Amino acid sequence: MKIKDLPKSAGHRQRLRDRFLQGGLDGFLNYEIIELLLTLGTPRSDCKQMAKEAIKTFGGLRGAIDASFDELQQIRGIGPYNAFGIKLFRAISEKYAREKIPKKISLTSPQAVVNYLKEKIGKENKEHFVVLLLDSRNNLLNVKDISVGTLNSSLVHPREVFESAVKNLAAYIIVAHNHPSGDLTPSEDDVEITKGLVDSGRILGIEILDHVIITRGGFYSFKEKGLI
Repeated sequence: MKIKDLPKSAGHRQRLRDRFLQGGLDGFLNYEIIELLLTLGTPRSDCKQMAKEAIKTFGGLRGAIDASFDELQQIRGIGPYNAFGIKLFRAISEKYAREKIPKKISLTSPQAVVNYLKEKIGKENKEHFVVLLLDSRNNLLNVKDISVGTLNSSLVHPREVFESAVKNLAAYIIVAHNHPSGDLTPSEDDVEITKGLVDSGRILGIEILDHVIITRGGFYSFKEKGLI
């Protein structure tokens, strides 16, 4: 059977796939990328209109890909089967990005720290507070997840932070958390937590190099702002 003999929607999706196989995503519109992902779980239905609606509703390609499984299904025509393609793509992308990071990670510059943190926690929908444990050459020894959820001084205690630093024989640490809201402004709790950790680090002889707040679009460095 030739493409011209197929139903209109089947022929259209085959053309999309052929375009991708021949030239990758170059020349694809954002809604066409979402449409292509939706077809992975939709055997026959036309996905173009629902793809356009997803781009409009979620504010672009990134918003549509980052939307939750339930949020995607609020778009007329998108159900659990065709939402599958979008969620599969995001999961594979994140796993690929994590495995692409070299085993020995050197965090010798502020930009290297920011790049690492964006991959680690920058895309999370909840606040994650992590500690990067570094050796004397600023190589990453380990990463410790301290808290998930809204941060306060009772949840982020110096005991948990420095226990992992001592166990890993860390020379330095960098603490970081994300702001899913996109607002980089540190809260009062952020400032209080930082002050307590810096004071504890001085007593233990383990220097806190920085506290970094990460969002999808930027970062805030306590060190850069003169707060450490």
